[in-house]
Amino acid sequence: MRPRDAATVMVFDRAGGRLRVLVGKRSAANVFMPDFYVFPGGRRDRSDFRHPFASDAHPLVIGRLCNEGLSISRARALALAAVRELHEETGLWIGDANTGKADLSTLRYVARAITPPGNVRRFDTRFFCTFADETALDLTSLRDSEELSDLRWVDMDTISGLNMASITRTILEDVATLMHAEPSLPFGLGGPFYYERHGRFVRGTI
Repeated sequence: MRPRDAATVMVFDRAGGRLRVLVGKRSAANVFMPDFYVFPGGRRDRSDFRHPFASDAHPLVIGRLCNEGLSISRARALALAAVRELHEETGLWIGDANTGKADLSTLRYVARAITPPGNVRRFDTRFFCTFADETALDLTSLRDSEELSDLRWVDMDTISGLNMASITRTILEDVATLMHAEPSLPFGLGGPFYYERHGRFVRGTI
């Protein structure tokens, strides 16, 4: 089964000197990762190629995605998919809520993971992240959805108590390490790329 394009976004809140990340619980009825806590995200749709945006992704973000063999339009569609999924699953919108135009300018591309063969669903997922104070998010619009429930801002020091897939936890730890070295997460910063080759788990770089 060929992996399908997907995108997810890790939203960090650093207010008050604490670093927290937004997660939600997937429904038990989901075929893929039921009952696990995840970051908002999902499959890229065809409509993501046509979604309007007010500000484009940073050139270093587009460039890194294009280095993986993607066209500029496909790279941008992945960033737009991350913003769309965040809105559908949490009610939060990165951009102008009145016009529906997305703001991709604060998204960092920090990780990539391909679901191993043998799973009921396979995705080639690009992980983006942003900081809540950079996006002017209306946090009062945060609400559970059919796709994600028990939405919560989790302190990075207590994240270990959540039921997370190992790849989700690993990538979060990787990003935390990147932020420890570079708190602002510069746009050109590299990150991990996880995939399976000949039955072995491989960690590369994006």
